[in-house]
Amino acid sequence: EASKDFAKRLMVKYDVPTAAYATFTDFEEAMAYVRKGSLPTVLKYDGLAAGKGVVIAETMEEAEATLRDMLLDTRFGEGRVAIEEFLTGEEFSLMCFVAGNKICPMPVAQDHKRAYDNDEGPNTGGMGAYTELPFITAEDHAYAMQNIMQRVADAMVEEGVPFTGVLYGGLMKTPNGIKVIEFNARFGDPETEVILPRMMSDICQVFCDVADGKEPTIEWN
Repeated sequence: EASKDFAKRLMVKYDVPTAAYATFTDFEEAMAYVRKGSLPTVLKYDGLAAGKGVVIAETMEEAEATLRDMLLDTRFGEGRVAIEEFLTGEEFSLMCFVAGNKICPMPVAQDHKRAYDNDEGPNTGGMGAYTELPFITAEDHAYAMQNIMQRVADAMVEEGVPFTGVLYGGLMKTPNGIKVIEFNARFGDPETEVILPRMMSDICQVFCDVADGKEPTIEWN
């Protein structure tokens, strides 16, 4: 979560489906890369930025202003930016309790990231959410679990840094299959507010099981 570059390198190494990308610290090199590509393009500050470190640049002027902000003016801190291809599709969140290789999914949810009607405003930390998504099939869920969530958990074990806690997959169902937009290492806000009320099991026991390296058994309403 604290480094987009770390997450992207891990996904490329372990063949986890995600958008093509490149990472830059130099403003001129980043601009040259954007000019060679197509618009819109996705610019991500490589670090924590309170949910405001991602800009979907629709024009070259917007891309230049954003890169200047992130790399030259160091708005969020030391400048490093990941530039990604723009994907289209429905975004959704798949959170899992993870204890090393063991993963236990929560229900999928979708949050509303962009301000204003028809997604016409800037990205925000979250404008609301709902759970149980009509566009995610059982096959979609199985694919995401096997090729994304389980693969990343296994990769972290393989890298010698096994993950324990909540792994949040910010995913997108594109015309070319489900791909990763981002990862967080925590419960996602605001999706958690619609998911946890459905949990019938004792969450303290779930936390203890995960901390002890066991796969929790969870009953959902």
